[in-house]
Amino acid sequence: MTEAGRIERADYAVCSACGGPIAPGERAVSHPCPKCGEVVITRCQKCRRLGNRYQCPNCGFIGP
Repeated sequence: MTEAGRIERADYAVCSACGGPIAPGERAVSHPCPKCGEVVITRCQKCRRLGNRYQCPNCGFIGP
């Protein structure tokens, strides 16, 4: 938290599809990359619902 009491973006998980912050309690999902298993993929509720694509930064796997 900053001194003004605001929560900084770094305090949140980030969606692998849209790059937006994932607030605590949001219905997001996290799982290891299906191909390499070395990176945790996290997707927000909206991207899950819309089937937005994500890309693993380690192996380049693209998935919905």
